[in-house]
Amino acid sequence: MRGRSLRVGLVCPYSFDTPGGVQNHVLGLAQHLVAAGHRPFVLAPGDLSPEAARILRGADFRSAGAAIPVRYNGSVARVNFGPLSAARVRRWLADSRLDLVHLHEPITPSIALLALWAADVPVVATFHTATPRSRSMQLAGSALRAAIEKIDAGIAVSESARTVVVQHLGRDAIVIPNGFRFADFTADATDDPEADSPRTPPAGPTAGGRWRGGDRPRVLFLGRVDEPRKGLDVLLAAGPRLTAAHPDLEVVVAGQGSRALPSWCTAVGAVSEADKARLLAGADVFVAPHRARESFGIVLLEAMASGAPVVASDLSAFADLLADPGRGRLGELFVTGDPEALAAAVMAVLRGRDRSRTARAQQVARTYDWS
Repeated sequence: MRGRSLRVGLVCPYSFDTPGGVQNHVLGLAQHLVAAGHRPFVLAPGDLSPEAARILRGADFRSAGAAIPVRYNGSVARVNFGPLSAARVRRWLADSRLDLVHLHEPITPSIALLALWAADVPVVATFHTATPRSRSMQLAGSALRAAIEKIDAGIAVSESARTVVVQHLGRDAIVIPNGFRFADFTADATDDPEADSPRTPPAGPTAGGRWRGGDRPRVLFLGRVDEPRKGLDVLLAAGPRLTAAHPDLEVVVAGQGSRALPSWCTAVGAVSEADKARLLAGADVFVAPHRARESFGIVLLEAMASGAPVVASDLSAFADLLADPGRGRLGELFVTGDPEALAAAVMAVLRGRDRSRTARAQQVARTYDWS
């Protein structure tokens, strides 16, 4: 099929009106398929956010109906399921006349599973979940055997996700990591005059200054602030030790949700992709203190691409991403959930930036570009 424009269906189980790794993967892949001359047809529950609508220009989007919040994988997923949804999925498949359908998280109770049942074209499925003791995955491996057999090619975004597929579904999957647009996180990409500014001082590398974002060190957290598994509480618990060593330290907290924060934190709320790139460009340390259930870590790649040194919990997916065989690591790891270890890792970075490691991290991040 090389050289022919393909009609590719992308089924996202989660609504695009809230950010998330699976949603970003589908949006980025659709954008790349358009640029490559193909025609993506995207199906998801709920409505598009303005930013998702901008990214999906050139792609066909259809909503499968209202999204319902459901607790899943330590988070709240906005999904859609049921007889009416099934009818909408079948209608979308018939109307789109697809050459191929690409499902994400195909065995969760969502439109991805409905599309798997209904599809009569080749099926590619990407598995994102890294929950090795998942009871729901164990049950799915037995109850959905016939549906799983319809998958022509299985993809896992990491070795952690692949392990779950092998253990619970009785099949293998090829590991293809998440992709992203590397150029969106380089210095030039942060100078978008049309982008809204985050509610924090302008961020960006300063010529010749000691700190990247201004006259004091800045630590950045990106993630849902009220979701325990994202680990903001670990960073906050490390704060007293960090501020004792650096009284002028600013911790910028970006992401959906709300909670009380100490005075040395600046909350900027949910941010656009352009705002995220600017915040990363002005961060002296990017901290990913996640506690569990992370199958990849796209935000680590975004930080690496921007030149922000990374400090991350030692979850296996993060450790794999930061591996630099023969030369150590591309960032600092600390024991998951340990505020003292987090503080020590951040202070080690602030004491002296390893510019050669930052350059290697950027080079590695570039290899994850969609191209």
